[in-house]
Amino acid sequence: MSNSPILFRRLFHTVSIQDKINFARHLSIVIKAGLPILEGLKMIRKQTSSRYLASIIDKISTDVSNGQFLANSLANFSDVFDKFFVNIVRVGETSGTLATNLSYLSDELKKSNDLKNKIRSAMIYPIIVMMATVALTSFLVFFAFPKILPIFTGLHVQLPITTRILIATSEFLIANGVYLIVGIIIFFIGIKLLFLVRPVHYLFDRLLLFLPVFSPLIVDVNMANFTRILAVLLRGGIKIVEAVNITADTFGNLVYQSSLNKAASEIKKGEQLAQYLSVHKAIFPMLLSGLIEIGENTGNLEDNLSYLADYYREEAELKIQNLTALIEPLLLLLMGLIVGFVAVSIITPIYTITQGVS
Repeated sequence: MSNSPILFRRLFHTVSIQDKINFARHLSIVIKAGLPILEGLKMIRKQTSSRYLASIIDKISTDVSNGQFLANSLANFSDVFDKFFVNIVRVGETSGTLATNLSYLSDELKKSNDLKNKIRSAMIYPIIVMMATVALTSFLVFFAFPKILPIFTGLHVQLPITTRILIATSEFLIANGVYLIVGIIIFFIGIKLLFLVRPVHYLFDRLLLFLPVFSPLIVDVNMANFTRILAVLLRGGIKIVEAVNITADTFGNLVYQSSLNKAASEIKKGEQLAQYLSVHKAIFPMLLSGLIEIGENTGNLEDNLSYLADYYREEAELKIQNLTALIEPLLLLLMGLIVGFVAVSIITPIYTITQGVS
């Protein structure tokens, strides 16, 4: 299938992670109950609230009724079902463990979704504080201050430096506000387009991994995703080289994506995964490579990866809490300073004038 239809669907149609979780879980249940896949798809079609997913299920049902494998049909909708999803289903179909693999898949998608939701939830309060700061400052600068400004300028007295700064800022924003907003929009669009250039995206992702305060959280989130997905793929029966390649494709961070693709190549040559990871300890923690090495040597790699996935998820959640606890007072302090500066800039000349009059 060409890239144009896929791009069109990504722009105008989406399927939530929760819908994909429900799809995998419900299909697993109906297959375990002994129903044919086609009957299961029809049942799920009636229950889904997503029109786009319902239309996809209709097409998948048609493909399955025509004798096509479920995985092959899912692969036609790569904007919804990624390689991780499709390969877990494909292995399940060929090995007769489709219900079990779908159950693994729904559980892992849920864990991934839970971690993303916790990150989003942690950012809600800082975003609200920032929006409140911008809204209050804008009200003072654009509405309150312009009404008082003529009084100050009409007195022809030396105003405090804070008031002069506020006047200059207010006049600039009022005169160039539209251009500034357009410039900000163009800037963000430009950044978005710049990220389509792979070397630029790669450089940004590498800088994130060495960013103070944030880099430990970024590493933990990526390690939680890496170990969780790789564990599910291996447990699903996929060979390690293919599993590492598929895992690499699920990464949005190009540094990890590139590194794991190289790891798959080295494993294909006979090198152990842990050996490769231990050499790149700047982005793969020593604990990770150590437990993976033990797992490879003892045959418990899937169990060790599952343990690591839970460990890094818990570490990421703890770091999110700590980061939020650090950011919140800083934002409140920033809000207080900005509002205080504006208030002092307005009140000080008024006080000076009243003192002079008295």
